[in-house]
Amino acid sequence: MRRQYHMVTLSENIYFIYPESVGHYISEPDHIVNRKPKQMISYNIHVVESGYGFVELDGIEHVLGPGDAVFYYPQQEQNYYSSKDQPWNIRWIHFYGDKLKDYLLSNNIKPGQLWTLKQTELWIKLHDELMLEAETNLMLNPTQLSARTYALVVNFIEQAIPLTERKQGGTNKKILDLLPEMQSSATEPFELEYWSSKVEVSPHYFCKLFKQTMSITPMEFITRCRLQIAKQWLLERGDCSIGQIANEAGYPSVSYFNKRFMEYEKITPTTYRELYAMTIE
Repeated sequence: MRRQYHMVTLSENIYFIYPESVGHYISEPDHIVNRKPKQMISYNIHVVESGYGFVELDGIEHVLGPGDAVFYYPQQEQNYYSSKDQPWNIRWIHFYGDKLKDYLLSNNIKPGQLWTLKQTELWIKLHDELMLEAETNLMLNPTQLSARTYALVVNFIEQAIPLTERKQGGTNKKILDLLPEMQSSATEPFELEYWSSKVEVSPHYFCKLFKQTMSITPMEFITRCRLQIAKQWLLERGDCSIGQIANEAGYPSVSYFNKRFMEYEKITPTTYRELYAMTIE
């Protein structure tokens, strides 16, 4: 089954990013693409949802399975095809934008690399939403097409790691599964040994795995969770002092809370409350 939608290319493009085409192929064992260098002028992403296929890069054949992806830059040679025994269920998008190259390179999305996604659920959901928009409204809502394409690409950047760094043994998933509990417990004292035991690894290895999976340390994740909670409380609980908010958010030292808040928000908690409290209805 092949579903695909093609949009007219905008000659006067006001959008940072815009889709050229989007599609979803399921159980197509004869799906094969060979494009010569300089033939394509758009960027494109292909993500394998299930099944298997092959990508050739620099004369070397690579196997792509569930969660794996290839990201092509304009004018790159492109050679990829589905497995005949276990045809891939593959989702793809072609897109363009004058300033995309600098944006992608600054986020370490380089040409000539294969990727795997740490999580695919949201990317698939966003892809479905873009497909539905293209199918339902065609080009009637270009802002929606641009916004949904942007969300899809940003999620890819957030979730993609080089295929050579693919995690084994399901440990990556264990870290991801732990995040909701870590978030809900963020205001409590952080005990590294407790969280590492949940994944059945040493504290040192837990920190390494967490950094590989999330691109931040466990403590950095906890800090972000605490500050997000604190920001909400600063606006919703106007009768509470900064010290009380800090303590309940996990910072017994109000001076340290102020320091961390300043690092992220560039203003003090007091100033933040003064600026935004009146806008909350």
